[in-house]
Formats: sequence, structure tokens, C-alpha cells
Amino acid sequence: QVQLVESGGGLVQIGGSLRLSCAASGRTFSSYAMGWFRQAPRKEREFVATISRSGSITSYADSVKGRFTISRDNSKNTVYLQLNSLKPEDTAVYYCAVTQRVVSGVALDYDYWGQGTQVTVSS
Repeated sequence: QVQLVESGGGLVQIGGSLRLSCAASGRTFSSYAMGWFRQAPRKEREFVATISRSGSITSYADSVKGRFTISRDNSKNTVYLQLNSLKPEDTAVYYCAVTQRVVSGVALDYDYWGQGTQVTVSS
């Protein structure tokens, strides 16, 4: 069983930055690829970014390319999402998740999910 805890969300202005963290339980963290998803009010959950178990492969949704960066520190059992140049449409609850795939942008490929952290972008 894997437990994930997100943190780092908050209220930021348009154009601002934020770094989200996701701490995972277990000593086998490096065996899993990870992903970030988000869900805005009245919208479907959408893929944001994914990273392979070693960190060598990353993939991003088109909507965040060039603005967000996913990374991981396996020694700390933690995956990060750096959010830059934030826009109002980035407002959502952000979730991290674990997959046994190499990388994946499909929510159904993920086996474990955190509780989420709120990101709000306003003027």
C-alpha cells in the first residue's frame, strides 16, 4: 500500500509561482512512476505531468508545457511540481498519484492518489 500527501498549495497572483510537493510512503518509491493531475470546479480531472521512476522521462499536458516542471527526489520519497507563470485557469485541486506504467497521462493507469492540495490563482 502507498500513501501520498500533497502540500504547497495556496493563493497566488496571476504570473506567480508555487511549488507543490508530494511525499510518498514506503521504501520502494523509486519503483514507481508518478503523475500530477488537477481538477477545477465543475470540470473533469485532467492530466498535468508525469515522471518516470528514475526521473529520466517526463511528459506534460500541452496547457502547462513551458510553465510547469515535474521532478523527483527518490532519496526523499518526494515528487515536486513547480508551477510558474500561473494563470486563472490553473486554479484547481492538484493531486499526485502512483502508476506502474513507465509514464502515463491517463488517470486510470494510476493506482494510488493523494488527497490533493488547492491552488488558487487570482488577480
